[in-house]
Amino acid sequence: MLATKFGFQRDPTDPERRTLNGRPEYVRSACDASLKRLGVDVIDLYYLHRVDANTPIEETVGAMGELVRAGKVRHLGLSEVAPATLARAHAEHPIAALQSEYSLWTRDPDDGVLATCRELGIGFVAFSPLGRGFLTGEIRRFEDFAADDYRRGHPRFQGDNFAHNLALVDSVRALAAEKGCSAAQLALAWVLGRGDDVVPIPGTKRRTYLDDNAGSLDITLDVADLARLERAFAPASVAGARYPVQMQRLSGR
Repeated sequence: MLATKFGFQRDPTDPERRTLNGRPEYVRSACDASLKRLGVDVIDLYYLHRVDANTPIEETVGAMGELVRAGKVRHLGLSEVAPATLARAHAEHPIAALQSEYSLWTRDPDDGVLATCRELGIGFVAFSPLGRGFLTGEIRRFEDFAADDYRRGHPRFQGDNFAHNLALVDSVRALAAEKGCSAAQLALAWVLGRGDDVVPIPGTKRRTYLDDNAGSLDITLDVADLARLERAFAPASVAGARYPVQMQRLSGR
């Protein structure tokens, strides 16, 4: 299955500057550009990357629905939207999937998003299920990040927040050691255990990590394991916002 996103428009005079654009004319032009770049005739799942606050969601999704009727797109998806926005979008055209960040240390979807997905029959795709790599337990110091690593600018990875959150990760590592698996496998097993309609998409650049991630399918978490993880990673226990202020405003929460 081929899935891709649109919504962020680059400034032609400054490629580093991006703005959100959900206007119908941009929906159409972005799709045509993606089809051309990908060298395909149809996109299986077309996501709106973030909601454009200046364009009613009905207008954006309505234009996306036109792409389905034109045979350019098979299914529609949204990313990082609030429950009410999801419901309005789904009323305009069926939404197949909602993609949002979800992991032991990002539990926002539990505040109504997952429930709305289930009520409407929308699949949930969990991005960053390994907490942007932090839940693997391999990142031990802020200095482990390369100078150009975007995580350096995220509050959860800075100063006292880093040290506090590292202690939470160590509790995951301890339980993983007892179960004979990696911390990454344990964290992914937790996400997989949230329901058959929850599909985690861990990113990886190496075959070794891919094989390790796949091993999470063999991990079973019992009631005691889940309770222990809940105590260690209560939603309020994580220090720092998940995005810098400017990006947090785009999260749809």
